[in-house]
Amino acid sequence: MAYYHSKYGTQKKRSRFNKFIIYLLGILIIGALGAAYLMYHVIYKSNVWIKDGDSAAIYIQTGATFTDVKNILYSNGMIIHRNNFEWLANKKKFPENIKAGKFRIQEGMSNNDLINHLRSGKQEVVKLIFNNIRSKEQLAKRISQQIEADSISIVDLLSDSAYMSKFNVDEANITTLFIPNTYNFFWNVNAEGFIERMHTEYQRFWNDNRKAKADALEMTEQEVITLASIVEKETQKNDEKQRLAGVYINRLNRGWRLQADPTLVFALGDFGIKRVLNEHKEIDSPYNTYKVGGLPPGPICIPSISSIDAVLNYESHNFLYFCAKADMSGYHAFAKNIREHNRNARDYQKELNKLRIYK
Repeated sequence: MAYYHSKYGTQKKRSRFNKFIIYLLGILIIGALGAAYLMYHVIYKSNVWIKDGDSAAIYIQTGATFTDVKNILYSNGMIIHRNNFEWLANKKKFPENIKAGKFRIQEGMSNNDLINHLRSGKQEVVKLIFNNIRSKEQLAKRISQQIEADSISIVDLLSDSAYMSKFNVDEANITTLFIPNTYNFFWNVNAEGFIERMHTEYQRFWNDNRKAKADALEMTEQEVITLASIVEKETQKNDEKQRLAGVYINRLNRGWRLQADPTLVFALGDFGIKRVLNEHKEIDSPYNTYKVGGLPPGPICIPSISSIDAVLNYESHNFLYFCAKADMSGYHAFAKNIREHNRNARDYQKELNKLRIYK
């Protein structure tokens, strides 16, 4: 009987032990499932919110820290659960792998997707555009509004004669390096990278065909661009640029002074002038083409491609004069002799007087 009770007790103990094991396994399984869910929530569940849209761009500056990146994301309210984001970021060593640039962040991204995207350095391309530029300072300002490089660093390089000499340009014609167009850039390009890319684009622009046409004009590339800058400021009408360029070519071939009003405006530095007066023609400046023969020392603006090509493909004709049409259409009246020109000029001046435009 004692043996039976001993055997029964042993069986009972085993039963309790087995129940304990099952219970413990249940707890472990539930815990594992909970941990798995928590890890899924932290790693793979959506944690990015974009206000007013499906995506947004963020800009991470060169040398930025993890704190800087957090400030960018948090200040825009993009991260829903910040602790989860920071925990995974540290686990994936993102703070040691910050990449600079412009990044496109999508609505509904998980922490894992966001961190992998930022770590990869796969930037969104910036479409850099510049036109209607008069000076290197204005160019630098326009460019710095589109890429990371600041305007001071760009101007400093454009003012460094030793640096610019490798591009065969000087202070007067430095802006000839820049051909207005739309260019794809990474946002975090520095000033030097921007200028060197522009030099590459300049060389691509001046292909054999354009070079041959410049040679036929007996002009350097810089001289073509200088004349194109005058054409650019004379008219906004692309369909008359070649004819206008032909007038200046005719004057140069005859050894005449260009007598271009836009060069006076540039020399005076008063770009609000609407009517050039005789007193303006007395300014002492190498850009005063009423007094100084030939082309000015450099361009008076960064001309468009249409103006450059207008010079290279100028219209061959016998016109020597032009002035704005009295109908104020923006087009010009062309003349072959001074008598015709004076008549056209009087008509235009009368119209200016009617409009009370005296300067």
